[in-house]
Parts: sequence; structure tokens; C-alpha cells
Amino acid sequence: MTDRQQRYGAGIWHFATYVDRYATDGYGDPLTILDGIDLAGQVRDLSVVDLNWPFWGGDFTNEQVKEALDRNGLGVIGITPEIYTRVFAKGSFTNPDPGVRRLAHELITDAADVVRYFGADYVKLWPGQDGWDYPFQVDHGALWKASLDGVGQLAAENPDLKFVIEYKPREPRVHMSFDSVSRTLLGIEKIGLPNVGILLDFGHALFGGESPADSAQLAIDYGRLFGMDVNDNLRSWDDDMVAGTVHPIELFEFFYTLEKNDWHGVWQLDQFPFREDSVEAANTAIDFLKAIERALGKLDVEGVREAQANHDAMGAMKLVQKALFSSY
Repeated sequence: MTDRQQRYGAGIWHFATYVDRYATDGYGDPLTILDGIDLAGQVRDLSVVDLNWPFWGGDFTNEQVKEALDRNGLGVIGITPEIYTRVFAKGSFTNPDPGVRRLAHELITDAADVVRYFGADYVKLWPGQDGWDYPFQVDHGALWKASLDGVGQLAAENPDLKFVIEYKPREPRVHMSFDSVSRTLLGIEKIGLPNVGILLDFGHALFGGESPADSAQLAIDYGRLFGMDVNDNLRSWDDDMVAGTVHPIELFEFFYTLEKNDWHGVWQLDQFPFREDSVEAANTAIDFLKAIERALGKLDVEGVREAQANHDAMGAMKLVQKALFSSY
């Protein structure tokens, strides 16, 4: 690691009230995005947040949100338009109703203006309802074309902004259109515009059976890694657990891959602490990420490279464990 100051971020939804199909009234008192920002401001070392659009919990203006951000010393890294809600049950870019497709386009266009207002890095696209559930439900060629046309049109209309696609295998759709790093890269290359890239969610890569480090390397090789989120899970679902609690070695390899490629962006949390205190969950994750920072500085990089050249798993693991577990 260099002497640069690493920045940490979090999706503002980390500080929301959560519901599921059992606790349908939520695991806490209802909160607004302003409440969430005030909670985020209590987290050590947090500097930026990703904001949902429209702002949840009330009809808030950009100015009201900025005031809350300013009093908490926070900036904005991205804006995530909510193109995955009930109105988009049959898809956003891929909805069979052209009126709903236009609505998605308009919502994202509005989000683009919010990105400009806050000076954020990107518009984040998570088209969770775009995909299919059953065999024969869709024309796969037409569905894929609609996905690429929808993203491509927005990117072409807003060449001054970056658009990042956050892929995921499934949920809420049984099978999402942008389901993997390779398929998403194929789509981006087909779109062919320089301002479209990937936001790589560590947990989505795990959930999809990928190696997050390998996925990051692939996206970097194509010049398309524009952002990243970290969390953890048990691989069978997108659990959005606290980063480093289940797969610390793979998380270390992920950041090692970013470091060796000189990829220097915000290390961002995408966690859903349903039953845990949200501030404590964020602090716990960032404390571990800071341990990874220290471990990257201690790691015998030449030794790791030599072990990798010989495919020496145990030799590499000894060096990795020594650096990581002596840094916490």
C-alpha cells in the first residue's frame, strides 16, 4: 500500500429499517434517508455514501439531503435509481410495456441530474427485475437486446457521466439478465461506449460461484471496473453480511488483486444488518478493511508471486495468513 488515504463508503440502505416476509413491519422503527445519513455520520472513517433515488422516507429535496450530508461530513459516491420496485415487477429495461420502459428511462435520467448535483462518481444500475422466472417466459434474444439498448441509450444521452451495472445471479428475478461478470462484460462490449462499466459486488460474485478476485481481474483487464461493494455471505444467497466475517481470505485476495493492478477507488460497504446495530456493523467491517490495508503493506508480495508461479497453494497461504492475521 502507498501512503494515500483510503476512502470508505456505504450504501445508505445500510442504515435503513429492514423488512422480510416474516417481520413485515420491520426490524426497527421507520427511518428516513435523513435519519440514515445521521447514522452514517456516526461511523468511524466513513467519507461517502451511495444514495437511493427517489430519496426514501419522505419527499426530500436535494438541498435537504445535502444539508444532512454536510453536517455529517459526508460526500456522495453514487446515486442508485430504484428501478427494481413494484412498478417494475416485469422489468425496467426489459418490461413488455413500453410505458414502463419509458418510466425507467425517465427515473434514471432524473437520477443522472442528482449525480451532477452532488458531484458523485456514477449512476448505479441494479436492474433486479430484468430477467425471467420460467422456461419459455421470454424471448431471450429480445430480452438481452432490450437490456443493452436501455443502458446504451442512457449512456449515449449522458456522455459526461459513468453508468455502472451491478450484476447478480438472481433475486428478485429467478434469473437476472445481468447475472455474471462475463455476461455483463459481453453486454458492455456490445454497447461499445466508454462510460459504461461494472460495479463489482463481492457478495454477488460469491453467490454466483465466482472468485471475486478473478472477477475483478477480468473487469480490470477490459478497463471496466468502475466501482465495488463488499459484504459477505454463505454463497447460497445474497446475505449481505458484514464484510470479512465468513470469507476473510477471499476478501484479502480481492483487495490484493485491486492493489496489484493499481485500482484505487472507494472501498464501499453493501451490507444489510437486519438485527444488528447498523453503526456497529459498519464500524466492524471498516475495522477489518483497515486490517486488510495493513496486511497489504506487510505481505511478502515477491514471495506470493513466486508461489503463484509454481502454483504452490500452501506456500502462498502461509504468507497470506501471516500478513492478514497479524494485522488485526
